[in-house]
Amino acid sequence: MSDFVLKVNGAHLHVSAPAEESLLSVLRDRLNLTGTKYGCGEGQCAACTVLLDGEPARSCLTPVSAAAKANITTVEGLEQDAKLSPVQQAFVDEGAFQCGYCTSGMVLCATALLRETPHPTQEQIVTYMDGNLCRCGTYPRIVAAVQRASQSPAKAGGQ
Repeated sequence: MSDFVLKVNGAHLHVSAPAEESLLSVLRDRLNLTGTKYGCGEGQCAACTVLLDGEPARSCLTPVSAAAKANITTVEGLEQDAKLSPVQQAFVDEGAFQCGYCTSGMVLCATALLRETPHPTQEQIVTYMDGNLCRCGTYPRIVAAVQRASQSPAKAGGQ
């Protein structure tokens, strides 16, 4: 076991874990941040996506030791002052989920996209979100949600 200080959603959290334990397991099992989901465990579905220094990362493949120096953002860290982020709100407004299992990964990837490309085209959204799998098939509503969020005045600049 090693001791780590993780900066998660702006807070410095102390955790003891094996250095090679996945960030996903640490977030869910040791820090009780269960918004990040275990999907395939192989980095193929993106349900486990978090942001490391603003970039999407598959937490199921990321050892906690590799994330220890990064700013980690989970879906729980997107809301501000008890208000959903523009991306989260757009997902709600567009009904961009059914079972919701993929939603946190989708929202975090969309957040990263909008920080990088504030007004993406539909093609840019589809290309950027291509690695995120939705078993319910709500892709048209997901694209609509990202487009809606891109029109929000408060969008990705804050979260």
